[in-house]
Amino acid sequence: MTIGEFGRRLRARELTALDVTDTCLRRIDELQPRLNAFIRVMADEARRDAAAADRELAAGRDRGPLHGVPIAVKDLIDIEGVPTTAASRVREGHVAAADAPVIAHLRRAGAVLIGKTNLDEFAFGTTSENSAFGPVRHPLDPSRSPGGSSGGSAVAVATGMALAALGTDTGGSIRIPAAACGVVGLKPTLGEISTDAVVPLSRTLDHLGAFARTVADASVVYRAMLADAGSADRSRSAKGLRLAIPRGYLTDVLDGDVRARFEEAVAALRAAGAQVADVVIPHASSTPAVYVHIHSPEGATYHARTLDTHAERYMPAVRRRLEVGRYVLAQDYVRAMDGREVLRGEVDAALAGCDALLLPVLPIPAPPIGAESVVVNGAEEPVRALMLRLTQLFNVTGHPAIAIPCGVTAESLPCGLQLVGRHNQTDALVSLARSVEGTLSVSVG
Repeated sequence: MTIGEFGRRLRARELTALDVTDTCLRRIDELQPRLNAFIRVMADEARRDAAAADRELAAGRDRGPLHGVPIAVKDLIDIEGVPTTAASRVREGHVAAADAPVIAHLRRAGAVLIGKTNLDEFAFGTTSENSAFGPVRHPLDPSRSPGGSSGGSAVAVATGMALAALGTDTGGSIRIPAAACGVVGLKPTLGEISTDAVVPLSRTLDHLGAFARTVADASVVYRAMLADAGSADRSRSAKGLRLAIPRGYLTDVLDGDVRARFEEAVAALRAAGAQVADVVIPHASSTPAVYVHIHSPEGATYHARTLDTHAERYMPAVRRRLEVGRYVLAQDYVRAMDGREVLRGEVDAALAGCDALLLPVLPIPAPPIGAESVVVNGAEEPVRALMLRLTQLFNVTGHPAIAIPCGVTAESLPCGLQLVGRHNQTDALVSLARSVEGTLSVSVG
């Protein structure tokens, strides 16, 4: 069920918020032992809040499109009175003293918080397998990763354990699992949504965003996260859309099925009247070096005290990555910040003659859990670098980006299409994405 369908049926008195919350909780009971999407299920609180939403609506108080909607929350985000574990033993005993601003906004919009989702420890991963609570598993094949770090949130939406979910995105951690699981994942412009009371990974790269089953649903959650009661975005026709594919580094290394689904999507958009051209982002291949020299020292700085006092509590892979950040020189960090400005300018230039950039989200389908490398086009490639390859640039530059489904591989694993818009024009990007979604006629069921 989409948020839109839920809202129509709720207001027609065909169902109640409590009915749907109970359905989600039953799905969690059924699937959690196999998929491990949640760290904490807030069943009693969710039923209480859903019943309150039903009473409010009966009394004539309608809080808007999220009224009574069950939403899952990545366990980096503070909910008052609930532990924020960040999927780590390092934070044992921590209980949030207050709601994060984004949670307060969702409560005012009438959302029902159903639980805290599993992730890579401190969001430091791309596969959701390095969690103190065990790995999250792909809903179509539990031997595979759902992507990360917000894997639990993507799985919750893909399986109907929630109608939407919140995630964070520092190098692709919303778009990667959205693509891997066949749902929509929206990363707004950097800084657009407050990250206060959210455990940081990299303070200058972190974004908050949403998972949903459709672009329209993701837009509803995005607006609530902003505390924006404005009118919903409108879909536009694909005819006349101006899209640009950044060739080179961002499209050179693609699995055969991923490339085929991407080219099919491009052909469908052209057939619908969209103009699709090629562009070049000259220094795109520098993105990993710029990213790591910002991301690593910022993460190590946040964790400095606990790395000194409780290093043994970290997952080994996460601890190793954090320790590396302690050896990045200040001059390297400054050079990376300069490189960031170069990349931002180049993405702006690529967008100057079009409405959005168009590229895949993931170069590969969901990889097996534990795989350190996979073969793409006859060459062995490291999984972590591949998972980040097409998304991390837009964390470095801060441009809004959205992942939408665009078909499946021969093994029925989802593929994702990524659209990137101009700074501070997330609404325009969402409107365009609705058109692309409709043109592709992709079902996320």
